[in-house]
Amino acid sequence: MIVRLFAALAVALLAALAAAQPVRAASLDQGFKAFLESEIWPEAKATGVPRPVFDAAFAGVSPDTSLPDLILPGGKDTVAEINFQAEFKSGADYLSERAVAGNVTTARKLRQRYAGVLGKIEQRYGVPAPIILAIWGRESAFGAAKIPMNAFEVLATKAWLSRRKELFRGELIAALQIVADGHLKVSEMKSSWAGALGQPQFMPSKFLKYAVDFDGDGRRDIWNSVPDTLASIANYLNAAGWQAGRDWGFEAMIPASVSCRGEGPDKTYRIADLVKAGVERVSGRPFPESESGRSGHLLFPAGRLGPSFVATPNFYVIKEYNNSDLYALFVGHVADRIQGAGPLKGGWKKTDRLTRGDVYRMQQKLVAKGADVGAVDGLAGFKTRRSIGEAERRLGLPESCWPSKALAARL
Repeated sequence: MIVRLFAALAVALLAALAAAQPVRAASLDQGFKAFLESEIWPEAKATGVPRPVFDAAFAGVSPDTSLPDLILPGGKDTVAEINFQAEFKSGADYLSERAVAGNVTTARKLRQRYAGVLGKIEQRYGVPAPIILAIWGRESAFGAAKIPMNAFEVLATKAWLSRRKELFRGELIAALQIVADGHLKVSEMKSSWAGALGQPQFMPSKFLKYAVDFDGDGRRDIWNSVPDTLASIANYLNAAGWQAGRDWGFEAMIPASVSCRGEGPDKTYRIADLVKAGVERVSGRPFPESESGRSGHLLFPAGRLGPSFVATPNFYVIKEYNNSDLYALFVGHVADRIQGAGPLKGGWKKTDRLTRGDVYRMQQKLVAKGADVGAVDGLAGFKTRRSIGEAERRLGLPESCWPSKALAARL
């Protein structure tokens, strides 16, 4: 009798949940349409977007609640436990020899094929061809990656429900402007899950600022034109402050006497002074004479548990393209390998298995103790790594500058 009663209750509960799903979906869709009409259309209209473009962009579009980092109506603003972006996961995976070597092999062939256009681009923008090729490979597998999502659905969903609504609201307006200006049809506006477009994976606002027509056909075509794609990448880096004639950085052996708490773009050292402090290149060669008297920065992408580097300001220019240390390292390392360098020599040591939520909660504790961790977002950026190193020093733990269960317990 009791078993049958529980079975009946379970069936009733499942039926109620099933009936509630269409109601919730309809409610979400109504709120979404109201948001587009009352908030996005007036702003789009003010920037010159015609109503037919607006209507075509959102015909049949509904909120995609499968996207990461959304706050559904009535939900709490919490960070996902899992990292969805590869750039913020394991350095050992992201910079694995398998991932790097494949890009290098293809990039070398393409460097020969497009030598003429790359030479002209480098002359105009001052950005080396290997750096451009490395970004092209990382972003879209040299144009081979499928980018299937509806850009307007992605951007509109994120403008309405994302933790960073204002950012995506601006990108949505920019996407509408791209169509209004005649660069693409609505049906051609395909993006990544983050709303990035074309082979260089520009956000729409970056397309409007930095995409260029390098092949002279009258269109800034980063979807189909290789010259436009490569020149647009170079133009972006040039505008971000690329210093022509400088390297991006060097893998280095950094002694324990030089603290990992000293890393970051806001802490600058003369490379010659770092050498005096015992910093050496892993290759055994001296730093280039042209770099010796210039500024450099310490970089510990996995704290003391991974390879370490002396970065130049150009490393942080690459981060303007994608704000991830691992991304910028991948680009710089692939560029070096294109020119004949070998694999990284520093290993990635085994670390505690922590989720993004674990790091988020650790950041909250550090902030409560007065630390500057940068954004409290569950990602171990350089300010979080420095704050961890300072907490470890204060608590008498070995200085690793990397999240650990031992530190979490002590905090």
